[in-house]
Amino acid sequence: MLDALDSLILHALHVAPRAPFRVIGEAVGVSEQTVARRYRAMRRAGTMRVVGLVSPAVNGFASSMVRITLRPDRIDALAEAVTRLPEISFANVSVGGSEIVCALEAPHDGRIPEVLRRLARFPGVVEVATSMVLHTYSPPGADWARLGPSLSPEAVALLLERHPRQERQGPPVEPREEDSALLDVLAEDGRASQATLAESTGWTTGRIARRMETLERSGTLLYDVDLVPERLGYPFGAALWLRTTPGALHETGTAVAALPRVVFTAATSGEQNLMAIVICTGVSDFYDFLSRSLATVPGITDYAVSAWLRTLKRAASLVYQGRLVPSPMRR
Repeated sequence: MLDALDSLILHALHVAPRAPFRVIGEAVGVSEQTVARRYRAMRRAGTMRVVGLVSPAVNGFASSMVRITLRPDRIDALAEAVTRLPEISFANVSVGGSEIVCALEAPHDGRIPEVLRRLARFPGVVEVATSMVLHTYSPPGADWARLGPSLSPEAVALLLERHPRQERQGPPVEPREEDSALLDVLAEDGRASQATLAESTGWTTGRIARRMETLERSGTLLYDVDLVPERLGYPFGAALWLRTTPGALHETGTAVAALPRVVFTAATSGEQNLMAIVICTGVSDFYDFLSRSLATVPGITDYAVSAWLRTLKRAASLVYQGRLVPSPMRR
């Protein structure tokens, strides 16, 4: 279980993933050495990973949520296969062992993605249901106070002042072949130093700084912080599949995204046109969320629950024995 200082450091990393330890220390009120020691301990323990990712938009990919229904006796084999597919992320086995819920990034070019064909042909698969993500209401970790002790607005402002975000300019640029080594290192460690990147690429630190600025400003290079929610005190997770009317879609989706315990919300295609990811301290906490928090949101006409049995993948990491480990390259 992480303590309050770890939580503050994680919040700072969500705000500014590549901020120097010195700057994070100023924001959280401890020394640079303390931040570095805590960060490295969390990373070694597999609690968190900062990763650099290439935006799916670069390749014209669309995001979808996929529900794979299958015979329980085939769950382990399919789980192993899913972890090896670079197109799939955020994969979870649902309670009962007859469903895997995952996120998919694939071309939207009028053809059925080959990865869906492969999944449908897998032995024991009964149904593969796909819903395109049409709009996201809140980025993961947008409100860190829902997860644990969080930075004050003043500390967030200080962090952004000392390490400003790159303002996006223009459409994403396609990575060059020569960028491969740079992007491979960042996929392993999004906080890799310029010295480490220079050693891996053979470039000067000045060239690295200029190229990273170009990739970040265009929105090609993104950063994410993968976490193990159990280490934050949230061992229970679930996906909610909600239905509302088109006229209430935006209002209802926005209201769901604002609820405590909700870490992601999106409008999707299909009969159930909203989905949300919820993390809780246990079953009773989840019941309270459904009966007290979700019940206050107007416009919901139907819902279904996929409660997690175990997590297979995060955004860019596999989950092995409760630890985050590098995932296959996603470029």
